[in-house]
Amino acid sequence: SRLHSNFAWQVPAQFNIAQVCSQRWATRVDAATRIAIRSYADGSLQGSWTYAQLQEQANRLANVLTGLGVKRGDRVAIVMPQRFETAVVYMAVLQMGAVAMPLSMLFGPEALEYRLQNSEAVLVIADALALPGLRLVRGACPLLLNVIGLGPLYATQDVAEINYAEALASASSHFAGVATAAEDPAILIYTSGTTGNPKGALIPQRALIGKLTGFVCSQNWFGFDGTDNAESEAVFWSPADWAWTGGLMDALLPTLYFGCTIIAQAGRFEPQGALELLGRCGVTHTFLFPTAIKAMMKSCPGTARKTVQAQYGLKLQALMSAGEAMGDA
Repeated sequence: SRLHSNFAWQVPAQFNIAQVCSQRWATRVDAATRIAIRSYADGSLQGSWTYAQLQEQANRLANVLTGLGVKRGDRVAIVMPQRFETAVVYMAVLQMGAVAMPLSMLFGPEALEYRLQNSEAVLVIADALALPGLRLVRGACPLLLNVIGLGPLYATQDVAEINYAEALASASSHFAGVATAAEDPAILIYTSGTTGNPKGALIPQRALIGKLTGFVCSQNWFGFDGTDNAESEAVFWSPADWAWTGGLMDALLPTLYFGCTIIAQAGRFEPQGALELLGRCGVTHTFLFPTAIKAMMKSCPGTARKTVQAQYGLKLQALMSAGEAMGDA
């Protein structure tokens, strides 16, 4: 009760999400060993990247974007799945003072076109699998000056002017982040459009501070378990798309804020694969929507909780769920 009655959000005049989620960890002595992202695809490890690598790549991309004329306040669309480069893009855009606009890989051409036009986005960074949809709408978005394609050169060159890997390879790894006010815009997320056209919600830098309390409490005091190095021992994973508020604000950004490891898993959710991933990666904290939990329960019918835990080697300490009603079971 004392904690509740004395609680107050401490919001500094200047605050930047990228600074607290990446830059500050990259200056620590363990930056080259502290793992930020472990990325999986089809159940196989694609790679592990440290906070030092995350910041270096974000600096390179920020220099690329600056060279293309992206300015403070400009909207940069991000059409990418869970992968290391997606985290790099968020950190690069946010440390520039530009506005990150996540778009789902599942969006069709019409959904992409509306959001790109309405937001007046000046640049898109897209996974190769999203480029065919962008090809169809590019001509209808005159303010869209550049497309950066992520993937093999042959898969990106017909739509994207710039190949992500090539551009970063030749860019400087030094970048001085912009000093943003806590009130400055950081992220533009569109509603699903169930009632009328989708509406853009402009989220300020300070929103991450407001989100942290709910994250910490729902994740059994994430990062505050009393050990000397608590923050580096937690491993987070959620199937929630990083293009949506749940995946971005309840998974990716708060995990990086505490200097922990987050698992990136590309591809469709599969209940058996999810259980295997939780065990294989030693995931300690997760955010699972009720549909995912029900599917995972169905994949283990009649199995006792302890048996499931032993079968998959689960190390879960906390599980948070939201988005729809949970059944009693």
